[in-house]
Amino acid sequence: MSGPVRPTLVLVGPPGSGKSTVGRVLARRLGVSFTDIDVLIEERIGKTIADMFTQDGEDAFRALEREVVARALVETDGVLALGGGSVLAAATREALRGHRVVSLKVGLADGLRRTGMSTARPLLAGVNPRATFKALLDARAPLYREVATVEVDTVRRSANQVATAVLAALGEAAEPVEPTEDDPLDRPTPHDAVPLPDPLTRPR
Repeated sequence: MSGPVRPTLVLVGPPGSGKSTVGRVLARRLGVSFTDIDVLIEERIGKTIADMFTQDGEDAFRALEREVVARALVETDGVLALGGGSVLAAATREALRGHRVVSLKVGLADGLRRTGMSTARPLLAGVNPRATFKALLDARAPLYREVATVEVDTVRRSANQVATAVLAALGEAAEPVEPTEDDPLDRPTPHDAVPLPDPLTRPR
């Protein structure tokens, strides 16, 4: 009988911190699987998270999110990326105890640029997205710190550079892996899967 399953590491952080993008890089470099909570939720409900927010409300989404995260923490291995708001639930923060949790940090300017205020991020679609995003960062920062084993800044770093910093912070050794054609790091992807521009090429 096999032993219990648990993630190799869990990524948390605000929208725009690159949890999904960096998570895929980390999974490749560690030779493990990658799981995205947002993808699990959308597979479960058969629609986008934005549609669920609109049709069912945030409370219904958060309840489902808590359930999906709780199961993923005991049923998945490899690298697990949580949604940006997953840490709002006290039950989720408690469930993260004992896990290796990496908090990816992002500043206001980079977070706004990376998210692009897309409709895939319903919490950021208000009339004043800058103020909304700042309030979100301020409110959630203590929660990310509460659950984090290590914190890694993503500002002015490419996804590969962030992954290298994460592995160094955790004391892990892994060989760099180049981006693959089916998982480019220079193309926007849904939810928190955002490209982290190379500091040598990003606009000033």
